[in-house]
Amino acid sequence: MTYTVKEIFYTLQGEGAQSGRAAVFCRFSGCNLWSGREEDRSRAVCQFCDTDFVGVGPDGGRFTSANELAEAIDRCWGGDEVAVETNGTRPAPASLDWICVSPKAGAPFVQKSGSELKLVYPQAGAGPENFADLHFDHFFLQPMDGPDVVENTERAIAYILAHPQWRLSLQTHKLVGVR
Repeated sequence: MTYTVKEIFYTLQGEGAQSGRAAVFCRFSGCNLWSGREEDRSRAVCQFCDTDFVGVGPDGGRFTSANELAEAIDRCWGGDEVAVETNGTRPAPASLDWICVSPKAGAPFVQKSGSELKLVYPQAGAGPENFADLHFDHFFLQPMDGPDVVENTERAIAYILAHPQWRLSLQTHKLVGVR
């Protein structure tokens, strides 16, 4: 199996329960919900994605084995925990230390448990009430970025105040200017 990686870099985790923690990011190339090309966005399952996952960047690469990829990640830090953020369309391996699931409206949803559920809010067809009874340790609403981010943040706060099971997740990496 070949692993195609857009980038590997050392930074601070910007979202969710791990926000502010030092971490090595390994961003894989490609996504099963959108090609990453703007001309395809209107046909994508996830039309609000803000992640650049197209191709291989200068600090990414193609790795021929999981061990080779793990060695490249270890060169950034020597990490001893494996945390994954997934859209939940495929089951995550049980061997992971931390699973963050960020479901997308209109996509299959199979990973219904984990460490945290981080729902980009609002999404028509993916209201928080659809996920509140699942088996996660933490539940986050993250305001959808873009031109309506202020209104989306206000709406997320109002929802959380009425439903305290949920917590607010902001994209702090963008707020403080780290990659």
